[in-house]
Amino acid sequence: MLEGKEPVEVYARAVDKALGRWGTKDSTFAIFTFNDGTLWSMNISWALPIVRPGAVYGIEVGIVGTKGVIDIEDTHRDVMIASELPQWAGYRPAGYKPDFERHVDFLTSYPPGDIALNQTWGPIREETNAWFARLYTGLETPHATAEDGHRNLVLTMAMDLSAERASALKLPIDLDEFCR
Repeated sequence: MLEGKEPVEVYARAVDKALGRWGTKDSTFAIFTFNDGTLWSMNISWALPIVRPGAVYGIEVGIVGTKGVIDIEDTHRDVMIASELPQWAGYRPAGYKPDFERHVDFLTSYPPGDIALNQTWGPIREETNAWFARLYTGLETPHATAEDGHRNLVLTMAMDLSAERASALKLPIDLDEFCR
């Protein structure tokens, strides 16, 4: 969606009031500026209450341009259960007993897919099978390349570094900056 645009700056801030003891931030918010003036904001928040419905995550993406809009809601709020009995819709290894109860849950919120009869079903299963087909048969698929992954990793690391330094960073960044 941003093909041909190059990020030239990132400005980020972070907070860690709950998760710092585990070596991560509660939330990080960043604004990326591109070479043509395009702005992209990104917020990553992990410090949700343990009783929050949903096994792991929810993603909402909104892209607004002068020639179109894309709105993606991958929040898993479309199938919900509420019960007087404790619920646990996502991944739950045999023998795991959480030390809290959730009485409302989003049933399709386990990222790899839904689990039925000890099998995983859903979009990630299909994507994984397509990826295997790409590896084994050479089938063309829309998966990210190693180059895509590296670029995005460097951008998120730059986001973290900007938040740590409390200042905007010019991009592209020298990779040695991450080792200082």
